[in-house]
Amino acid sequence: MSESNQYQTPQSQVDQSGPQKFGEVKIFSVSGRIGRLRFLAYTVGVYLLVAIPANVIGGILAAIMGDSGLVVSIAFSALASIVMLVFYFMFAIQRSHDMNTSGWLSLILLIPLLGYLIFLFAPGTQGENRFGPPPPENSGGVIALVVIGGLGMFVAVIGILAAIAIPAYQAYIDKAEQQQNEQRIEQPR
Repeated sequence: MSESNQYQTPQSQVDQSGPQKFGEVKIFSVSGRIGRLRFLAYTVGVYLLVAIPANVIGGILAAIMGDSGLVVSIAFSALASIVMLVFYFMFAIQRSHDMNTSGWLSLILLIPLLGYLIFLFAPGTQGENRFGPPPPENSGGVIALVVIGGLGMFVAVIGILAAIAIPAYQAYIDKAEQQQNEQRIEQPR
């Protein structure tokens, strides 16, 4: 008879393969994989690092140099746009790899807004795929850039709505005042 201790911890076969292997993040490459939040964070980061300073410097040059500064400002903005597009396509190719599709899918970015939304909402493949191991977990910096991007988008939407609503409201006020003035003139005393 075997002696079995009923108070002994249970023995079970657990997967002993170790921790899951994650891929390396490569910002300046088209190989590898990145997830949705990292894609959003990186595009926001490129915008903050390239577009905003380029436009500020271009605006200062335009103010200082006059008409010739305007040409320099436009050239500065065009160069910044090209740099941003290169980075956006690099990130989109890595995001395509996360979805287990070819990097050619990144050309969908040429369709305004739709392509970007596809890369933000389409889920990546779980585990390793033909493009390598899954991307690592998102860091605090990635999450901070996503929050900054979300706040920036919120402010932009509020600004657009205000730009539409304020003139419309002012036109309404002007029309109401005009009608009141016409009624005062028409009323006999």
